[in-house]
Amino acid sequence: MTDTLDRGTVEKAYARWAPVYDLVFGKVFDAGRQASIQAAEQVGGRILEVGVGTGISLPDYARNNRLVGIDISAPMLRKAAERVAEHKLDNVDALAVMDAKHLAFPDASFDVIVAQYVITAVPDPEATLDEFVRVLKPGGEIVLVNHIGAESGLRRMGELAFAPVARRLGWRPEFPWARLAAWMARTPGIHLIERRAMPPLGHFSLIRYGKGETARVAQSAFSPG
Repeated sequence: MTDTLDRGTVEKAYARWAPVYDLVFGKVFDAGRQASIQAAEQVGGRILEVGVGTGISLPDYARNNRLVGIDISAPMLRKAAERVAEHKLDNVDALAVMDAKHLAFPDASFDVIVAQYVITAVPDPEATLDEFVRVLKPGGEIVLVNHIGAESGLRRMGELAFAPVARRLGWRPEFPWARLAAWMARTPGIHLIERRAMPPLGHFSLIRYGKGETARVAQSAFSPG
């Protein structure tokens, strides 16, 4: 299948989602959000949340972490700014409209990069991950939560059939694990720490990558959904 997801499509899709995103996706994605926050806080420090959206995760981080949130959607970020003000989140250093593929930060700026439900929604996932590596400090972690497409069976057939519609909504339902595995294999200094199936129904995964020899390696708890 031709990968036709582009920046304009994503921006338009998430501008439409902004007013109702929390209502539609808040509960569905909560387990993955909480798991990614817990993983990030095992490292702590300066955390970049890519695709921060409406800022739904920001109040759940411990206040001793310093947070920066970016998103491609200005309407989403306006909701995030309202949330920061409402909850008096003085540990949020900045919210900015930014393309995840072109991060406006110096090398080795962050201890953790968190991207919840993002990698399947960017036009160039591998280049985006390369940017995460660039701005991540040695010993830091990349924490992803994402839908990973089925490799076979009825779910795979359904994902492929739904893909053209999903692209108009801003994501790829058929995104395969093989793409992430191939990216890691060609990226020096990056290794898999954990891959764990998440609710609902194990269709999502928590994925943690470490940068450099000093990153802590945990036992994988992944089991296909």
